[in-house]
Amino acid sequence: MDDYAHLELDEIDFAPVEYDEERLPLLTLGEAHALLRTVAREGGPVAAEADGLSKEIAARIPSAD
Repeated sequence: MDDYAHLELDEIDFAPVEYDEERLPLLTLGEAHALLRTVAREGGPVAAEADGLSKEIAARIPSAD
């Protein structure tokens, strides 16, 4: 059980959201792969996770052959 079980949704002060904003389009599998490879190459605290995720995506992208 988490530490939030005692809270009711109407008691939580959520951040305001602009509903008239246009949503960004979803990434294709190829675009997500390229993004994760870029993050992995640049290093940082999430580089190892980005590298692993890019490999998982690469395994799911059909080959062009």
